[in-house]
Amino acid sequence: MSLQCGIVGLPNVGKSTLFNSLSSAKAQAANFPFCTIEPNIGVITVPDERLNKLAELVNPRKITPATVEIVDIAGLVKGASRGEGLGNKFLANIRETDAIIHVVRCFDGDITHVDGSVDPVRDKEIIDAELQIKDLETVEARLAKTQKQAQAGDKQAKRICELLLEYKNMLVQGKSARMFVPDNKEDAKLAKEFFLLTDKPVLYVCNVDEESAVTGNEYVESLRKSIEGEDAEILIVAAKIESEIAELETYAERQMFLAELGLSESGVSRLIKTAYKLLGLETYLTAGEKEVRAWTYVKGAKAPQAAGIIHSDFEKNFIRAEVIRYEDFIAYGSEAACREAGKISVEGKDYVVQDGDVMHFRIG
Repeated sequence: MSLQCGIVGLPNVGKSTLFNSLSSAKAQAANFPFCTIEPNIGVITVPDERLNKLAELVNPRKITPATVEIVDIAGLVKGASRGEGLGNKFLANIRETDAIIHVVRCFDGDITHVDGSVDPVRDKEIIDAELQIKDLETVEARLAKTQKQAQAGDKQAKRICELLLEYKNMLVQGKSARMFVPDNKEDAKLAKEFFLLTDKPVLYVCNVDEESAVTGNEYVESLRKSIEGEDAEILIVAAKIESEIAELETYAERQMFLAELGLSESGVSRLIKTAYKLLGLETYLTAGEKEVRAWTYVKGAKAPQAAGIIHSDFEKNFIRAEVIRYEDFIAYGSEAACREAGKISVEGKDYVVQDGDVMHFRIG
């Protein structure tokens, strides 16, 4: 799937260092603003131990994990909504993404800060304000156009105007659009068509020093307090450590390095998994001698839609799905053993796929 997370933040907060750790695509990293001029795109493998465990049982010729696209976007500065710095380019790039990974500097040190001091709450609010200003422009432009239709008696246009006014009220208070929850599915569908920047799901990544990699620090706690009620997640990562881990050649070396730091899992691994969930994505699995593979679908998808991810004809000609719970496949050791034990369920077109389902589709 082509869904993307965009990495954003002020210049020099560690975005490109983190991106380099995430992806084999190497963004330029330097101690000055705007070193990432064009958005760099990396296709990132989603860590999933279930694939390895299935492969041990099935012994396939290859393993294919799920992936997610991460985009490293040029640093934003105050005034971006008015075109300051690379503001217009930044805002255009972020509009194309589906979710936001907002990197915030939570460490002291010699690296130049664009505003002269370390203050994660202020930094967050700068970017929030620029996105909110741009959204307010979008809302007001849409209102001016839609109000004429509403006055002419168009009922849907009237409801759109009411929703736009709700968003305008939220934005002028300095609140992001995602803090407004539409009353019903129809309103939510209409609101989605506004394409507001601050309506995108967001993950705040606190970039900390090595000593704070496990428990965080006072900067992290100040940011955590500032996002209460925002419906956003927060993650602690030491980007410098992650860049060192990325240079190690073997899995064993990486695990040893993490253990020495008191970490059970790398920040990059946690970030990728969280980004995957942030996009509303889940994974179903297929397991055979040719391949063990993770297939990405949007949470809530039904069996025919999931089949269509393999090939569009699978959705059109769907008959049924044979489903094995991942835990049952591991417990019984093979598809044949699951079948003999009655652990394969036959599901129709209304079956809602569950994360980790091992699936086989019957097609007409």
